[in-house]
Amino acid sequence: MKVLVINAGSSSLKYQLIDMDTKAVLAKGLCERIGIDGKLTHEGKKEEKYKADVPMQTHAEAIKAVIDILTDKEWGVIDSMAEINAVGHRVVHGGEYFADSVLITEKVIKAIEDCIPLAPLHNPPNLIGIRACEDVMGKGIPQVAVFDTAFHQSMPQAHYMYALPYEYYEKYKIRRYGFHGTSHKYVSQQAAEMLGRPIEELKLITCHLGNGSSIAAIDHGKSVDTSMGFTPLDGLPMGTRAGNIDPAIIEFLSEHENLSAKEVIDILNKKSGMLGVSGVSSDFRDLDVAINEGNQRATLAKAMFNLSVKKIIGSYIAEMGGVDAIVFTAGVGENDRSVRWDVCEHMEYLGVKIDPEKNKYRGKQMDISIDWARVRVLVIPTNEELVIAQDTERLVKEAGKA
Repeated sequence: MKVLVINAGSSSLKYQLIDMDTKAVLAKGLCERIGIDGKLTHEGKKEEKYKADVPMQTHAEAIKAVIDILTDKEWGVIDSMAEINAVGHRVVHGGEYFADSVLITEKVIKAIEDCIPLAPLHNPPNLIGIRACEDVMGKGIPQVAVFDTAFHQSMPQAHYMYALPYEYYEKYKIRRYGFHGTSHKYVSQQAAEMLGRPIEELKLITCHLGNGSSIAAIDHGKSVDTSMGFTPLDGLPMGTRAGNIDPAIIEFLSEHENLSAKEVIDILNKKSGMLGVSGVSSDFRDLDVAINEGNQRATLAKAMFNLSVKKIIGSYIAEMGGVDAIVFTAGVGENDRSVRWDVCEHMEYLGVKIDPEKNKYRGKQMDISIDWARVRVLVIPTNEELVIAQDTERLVKEAGKA
């Protein structure tokens, strides 16, 4: 079975074509800086990578670029999309509709649409990916939705409830859902393998740091807390999202800037975070260039981000009564050594210490702790695509559609 995995994020889109019989990745690639300018990196049958600037103002254009390169006569790995047996999609928010991955039907699509207010940056591009594949491949090819919220369904009620009148939970299911669950699940399992211990014995903190960022406390293999909440806007300051703020700020801005609540939320989602503070970019690589040029606002933005990560890690250590390993993953976590260093600085009293030489590596799975550290600091490139492909294969076979 060949499974095409589509993982559409707020400003990026990763894809892999996986042969599930051998678990071989036939092709993979990344569309990034969507909405900024657009860059495509593709790896297929050739040893060298295909890299090109491809205009991608929307996720629909990114999906088209993926389809084009997969079937390209020179760089592609299949003759036509008909060779693909199933498509697995990362879908950010399933609300309380879904506690597991599901085969996509019109009813499922309607439920994903109903969750758009909860994930306005992500569910729309997820739906674009679903519809685009359906348009090109037809409705006969099974598609599966794998939800970021599923992994965090193990959180105890005291951890996912908000201190609002309980009736709002009963009426509207207002609660903490958590996101990036597929990534947190994968890297926690990989961490257990690296440590040579059963995950059921471990206390882990996984840091998925990218344009969208979240941290999870994973106690004995179960997510017990996570930084994102009712929507992906909660938690850390991110590429364009504000993260945690005093909710009274929404009313204040509405009154003083003559904005509707929806317009303020749009600002918090799309014009805040690293972009809003720095005035430079939502991309951490652009921030580093600006910092090297002496830009004080870019320096401030990154310092705010690093401090927020450190504070959440500290709270989760207290919550779980200790930690065996801290894991960094996703674009920033895997590649930005200054973030990892600043986050872990001054944690020696907890047994956390990074080796500065090991920390120089980027995008490589490794333990970057100094030898004597009691708590291991791990860098693990995430592989959400593999988890999505496995769920897709399982559901398609269970439904007898293979």
